[in-house]
Amino acid sequence: MPFLLLILLLGVLAYLYWQRSTTTLTRQCRWREDRRAGGWACAACGARQGGSATPRDCLRPRSLAKGARLRLSEPTEAEDAMTDQRQEPTDAEARRAVPPVICYPTDTLPRPDLSLYRAARKTARPLSAVTVPPRDGRCFRVPAGHFFRITCREGAQVGDLNLWNAKDLSERFYSGKTRALHGSHVSTGDQLWSCFPFMRPMATILQDTLDWYGIDEFGGAVHDAIGTRCDPYTGRVLGGADYHYCCHSNLTRALAAETGLSLAEAEPNVHDVLNVFMCTGFTRDTGQYFMKASPVRPGDYLEFFAEIDLIGGLSACPGGDCGAEHTSDAAACFPLEVEVFAPAAGALGDWQSPALNPYDRSHGL
Repeated sequence: MPFLLLILLLGVLAYLYWQRSTTTLTRQCRWREDRRAGGWACAACGARQGGSATPRDCLRPRSLAKGARLRLSEPTEAEDAMTDQRQEPTDAEARRAVPPVICYPTDTLPRPDLSLYRAARKTARPLSAVTVPPRDGRCFRVPAGHFFRITCREGAQVGDLNLWNAKDLSERFYSGKTRALHGSHVSTGDQLWSCFPFMRPMATILQDTLDWYGIDEFGGAVHDAIGTRCDPYTGRVLGGADYHYCCHSNLTRALAAETGLSLAEAEPNVHDVLNVFMCTGFTRDTGQYFMKASPVRPGDYLEFFAEIDLIGGLSACPGGDCGAEHTSDAAACFPLEVEVFAPAAGALGDWQSPALNPYDRSHGL
């Protein structure tokens, strides 16, 4: 009798252990069609299957501890409701066909006086020049009302541009708002805007020798305000190694050298860039950010009018023309040149720098 009780007790303990180490599975995957990647994806477990027909059930666990066994259960009522919500509705095509609207119409946006700027540029004289070595960065200063030009001299090369208020580094280029106002890529007549709470034009694009490129068949265009800049942190995550000559690091070193700040003090001031000469876009099937070989040729340039006193930072990207890769020494790289031009006395008349944004910053209180 004691022997039978012992066997029974061991059986109960074994059952309890089995229950604890089991992970529940649903019999139904919640399949939804993935139109961008093609095929089907399960909203519950992440499983993917190709083909045009709805795939058969799979029994992947929602979570599975190491060494756990599997048992099956029916979907819960909440899971069934979630599945129904994620099914494509009958009016899906009508919902997709709703026309878009522009988030920030620019009909009332103040326009720069390009004719005044161009007239002043004709009599401007060279003031200074800086050469940015390959896979490195340099800073330059541009007084308000002056001009600066970024030129490709030797071979196809992309540059990452940062701008700061020379008197207050906390006012810096805001790529996101520039993109929202002018589009994902900028050209002649567009302005580079500063961050909150300052939000005013920092520089105006006066000349662009690549404005002929437009938008290509892949959706690519030149001078993007999309990309953030190549950096050692993302490189470490994706590649597992440290690379110190990416644009983020180049700009950090350049700003530290220009201002006397330490690297630790300079780095937080480095911000999302204008990718000068870079040709980029988003893939139409997956929506991923892409780059392709820049169409820039030796002699091409992008020229700006400085609306306020500026410190500029420019990195000659280690990706070269960015036709293959970046954050490495693999690509052929070339120097870039920055020239600053001073207008003749009186050429701008009574022009003044734009005022700081007049919002009172009360935020409803």
